[in-house]
Amino acid sequence: MIEIDKIALIKVENGQILSTKSRGKNKYYIPGGKREANETDEQTLIREIQEELSVEILPESIEYVGTFKAQSDGHADGITVKMTCYKADYTGTPKESNEIAEIKWLNYKDLDIISEVDKIIFTHLKENGWIN
Repeated sequence: MIEIDKIALIKVENGQILSTKSRGKNKYYIPGGKREANETDEQTLIREIQEELSVEILPESIEYVGTFKAQSDGHADGITVKMTCYKADYTGTPKESNEIAEIKWLNYKDLDIISEVDKIIFTHLKENGWIN
């Protein structure tokens, strides 16, 4: 079994979660990405969010939310994605980068346009009163 290890930012405002759509993709994803060799979760989160959203994570604000697993979208059956999620504050205003086509605030009614692992995360956040 192959597992893709990803780190993601859970940013919720007004009952909605910050999501992104990568260029060439048709589903929205919680921002984040794969760790590079020997990176910690925090280092991966800071680097990926800067690359994707052009904002700077405040390291002292990083707080673990949970780890979620599901079939990886666009990959063969049996390839799963493990998404370790953190909430954090940042400085700057999120804007699209060269790999991000669109940034959008989503809520629980948007399950049909997000990835499988994000559906699990959205359900967790809904059940805990984080998102509408």
